[in-house]
Amino acid sequence: MADGVLVEDARAKLNLDLLVTGRRADGYHELDSLVVFLPLADRLIFKPAPGLSLEVAGPFAGGLGSPEDNLVMRAARALAAAAGIEPAVAIRLEKLLPVASGIGGGSADAAATLRGLARLFGLDGPADQLRELGLGLGADVPVCLWGRPARLRGIGERLDPVRGLPDLPLVLVNPGIGLGTAEVFRALDPERRAVARSPFPPHPSLTRFAVWLLESRNELEPAALGLAPVIGDVLERLRTEPDCLVGRMSGSGATCFGLFTDAESAAAAAARIARDEPGWWCRAATAPGEP
Repeated sequence: MADGVLVEDARAKLNLDLLVTGRRADGYHELDSLVVFLPLADRLIFKPAPGLSLEVAGPFAGGLGSPEDNLVMRAARALAAAAGIEPAVAIRLEKLLPVASGIGGGSADAAATLRGLARLFGLDGPADQLRELGLGLGADVPVCLWGRPARLRGIGERLDPVRGLPDLPLVLVNPGIGLGTAEVFRALDPERRAVARSPFPPHPSLTRFAVWLLESRNELEPAALGLAPVIGDVLERLRTEPDCLVGRMSGSGATCFGLFTDAESAAAAAARIARDEPGWWCRAATAPGEP
């Protein structure tokens, strides 16, 4: 932190699979998902100020609504209220990730806000307290606060570390559309067949991990495809790229990912896709594993 200015990255969250295990009486779905994080990120800049304000910039700023309704502002107010302080801070959100794209952009922004303001205001509460506050903002906020490979269950409140995961060379592709999470869940087939994931193999190689991951799936994928058929084009393109081991949608879409044999193959695939589909957002990145 220099001159009172603090910077936090809001890293992209990737659901490598997503199983829907039930539905609660309040309507929320219970999930089981393996989650990793990428170096691709939005950026938040915090600076002490007389009052609370939010400035939004970056290539995807236009996809957001009013700053006053942004999850960043809600997170700032929630933290200040819980700590009994005034949220006296000017926040700049540089929106570098697609909006409503299934990679946790808004949730990651809220998590980065909670982390950043806790540091800025010198709040030293336990991490689980911050995650509980985050859950009140959105189901993905606690895992975005966690920020490392995790198994997410329940509605996002149950988090367990996933150790022995190899580094994952990935290509992320979004076809330039946003999908509302609630809309996708509403389209979920109630008659779908349940999937049971086998136990995570101890310290697998990348190939062994890919074989294990192929036993699972993202159960929101068919619902999202019905709402946005272009997702099928993205998946087909990823799956037919050389050295792609797994091609799947992340979260509620529309971003999809390809898991590749190595970072060089991923970078080459991303370059080809970006050249052939200039309207798509396409990035290669490696998700760090957990020893």
